[in-house]
Amino acid sequence: MLGMTDAQTAVSPIKDGTDAEFMADVVEASKTVPIIVDFWATWCGPCKTLGPALEAAVTKSKGKVRLVKIDVDKNPAFAGQLRVQSIPTVYAFWQGQPVDGFQGALPPSQVDEFVTKIAALGGDDGLSDAIEAAQAMLDEGAIVDAAETFAAILQEDGESAPAYAGLVTAYVMMGELDQAEAILNGAPASIATAPELEAARARIDLARQAANAGPVAELAARVEADPADHQARYDLATALHAKGDVQGAVDHLLELFRRDRDWNDGAAKTQLFTIFEALSPKDPIALGGRRKLSSMIFV
Repeated sequence: MLGMTDAQTAVSPIKDGTDAEFMADVVEASKTVPIIVDFWATWCGPCKTLGPALEAAVTKSKGKVRLVKIDVDKNPAFAGQLRVQSIPTVYAFWQGQPVDGFQGALPPSQVDEFVTKIAALGGDDGLSDAIEAAQAMLDEGAIVDAAETFAAILQEDGESAPAYAGLVTAYVMMGELDQAEAILNGAPASIATAPELEAARARIDLARQAANAGPVAELAARVEADPADHQARYDLATALHAKGDVQGAVDHLLELFRRDRDWNDGAAKTQLFTIFEALSPKDPIALGGRRKLSSMIFV
């Protein structure tokens, strides 16, 4: 579902390697995920320090890099080909080639830095593609499938603002606003102010307003009968947005702002900004609406 290969999802991130399996476990596997190879031996004192540090760092990477441990006494062939002259020796492979490495034991902090650097070679493990696919599901109305995909992405990357926002949006579309808000409030502090989450919060606010929106026809008749009925126009904009007519809602709010920008403590402008935040920054409705609002503000 996440667009990752079967190898990435099914293979343990740490394994004991052999010369017979080196091509498959290291060279071929590194074409999809970075591989770190630890050449060691049972009699090697520094290996007993480095090995656990490597294993801990690789485990923390949550599948973004894998570790293959080669006992050089039992498997001397590839150690010889790679000119391993002392142990421990560590090589990192990416796209079938050795790209980095070091000899000797390192402090755990430096081991973490090395593993993080190597993991970054593999990008985001296809999560961007998965987010794009989940968003397409939302657009097509496959809300449950989208929610499941966004949730799976968050299991891989718990700090993905787009995935959090997508999951919140899915629950908003299902009408489960309390659950949507709970998910949003549970996002890590590191991404709490990300634009995607601000947009998700705006969608929740708009959805809660929609629950109290009046009938469009009745409100439209009130506005037509009295164009200066600002509350009716504001309520009509809310009702139109609830029905999916975002452009209509924006148009009425702009007209309300034009007529009386200070009405109800500037409610029209506030609502316009809420709608714009809920839309993609490149959405034509948001772009056009912001331009028109700016032209009115700076008259």
